[in-house]
Amino acid sequence: MQTYFLSQQFNSRYLAENSTACPANATICSGTSCVLPEDNFNETLSIVLSTVLTIMLALVMFSMGCNVEIKKFWGHIKRPWGIFVGFLCQFGIMPLTAFLLSLAFNVLPIQAVVVMIMGCCPGGTTSNVIAYWVDGDMDLSISMTTCSTLLAMGMMPLCLFVYTKMWTDSSAIVLPYNSIGISLVSLIIPVSFGIYVNHRWPSKAKIILKVGSIVGAVLVVLIAVVGGILYKGSWIISPKLWVIGTIFPAAGYSLGFLLARIAGLSWHRCRTVSLETGMQNSQLCSTIVQLSFTPEQLELMFTFPLIYSIFQLLFALLILGGYRVYRRHRVKTKTDVEKTEEKEDSKSMSSHAKINGGFVSNETK
Repeated sequence: MQTYFLSQQFNSRYLAENSTACPANATICSGTSCVLPEDNFNETLSIVLSTVLTIMLALVMFSMGCNVEIKKFWGHIKRPWGIFVGFLCQFGIMPLTAFLLSLAFNVLPIQAVVVMIMGCCPGGTTSNVIAYWVDGDMDLSISMTTCSTLLAMGMMPLCLFVYTKMWTDSSAIVLPYNSIGISLVSLIIPVSFGIYVNHRWPSKAKIILKVGSIVGAVLVVLIAVVGGILYKGSWIISPKLWVIGTIFPAAGYSLGFLLARIAGLSWHRCRTVSLETGMQNSQLCSTIVQLSFTPEQLELMFTFPLIYSIFQLLFALLILGGYRVYRRHRVKTKTDVEKTEEKEDSKSMSSHAKINGGFVSNETK
């Protein structure tokens, strides 16, 4: 954490009128440049909100665990074809897409590095909530999130070493293994409790799941709002990063779904893999860039994780809306077809009854 962060320039007219132009709380004042102590408001707000979000996230993951069956979950572990497809998407498609986008838009080296870091991050826990809403495979979703977070400890350094050579020394990027470990623990423990509750008290698990889905919706909104509050002063960055932040998650969702379908996975698992691919752990990306780069470098790239998280959430909600419309239309169409078939069967049986003496079965009345 930097001790000082604000450098303010005062105009010459103000200096001429007031020889003590620097504020009284300035600790360093040289000419027209003053360095002020860091405002603790954002730091305090960040701590409070992080605590609240962590508790909410634990509750959400506990409720998601209440939708997981031990046999199915263990089946994915023993026959990890779906997990393997997700692994290829997470640490194959996403880093490669990040690399190609950075080359295509010819961004600054430091900006290319933050795009690569985002591409190498494991899946985020928000994907589990969205996967539940789109009737995805929750057993696969949670197992993919867990495995990608665990494998990130080895795959992130490898991917960054391979892809960032042309822009920077990969050893200069600090990977917060403690943060990855905390993410893993905060995922595994509440989900394990949820699985246990679902095994012992299935009826109570359904109630917890409904409450958790509502809390999950609130959590998704809070994450977006908190990002806007804490980083409101960091929105001025290159338009190229805005474009990449828009294209990248959309490409992740699309390519993840396509690869899953090519691999022969069912439709609901394709939706799950798609969400797990496009939704990255943007909080982890922000932590990495803060630990690895100077304040001057952060000005060029710090907001990219927030931009990515906004658009990954936006596209996820569009996917959710599209799926809900499709499901409603499909159910309506299916019901209409069944009614039409019943009427046709009824007519044919009635006509058959007239030919055979007028007897009509009670089933057709």
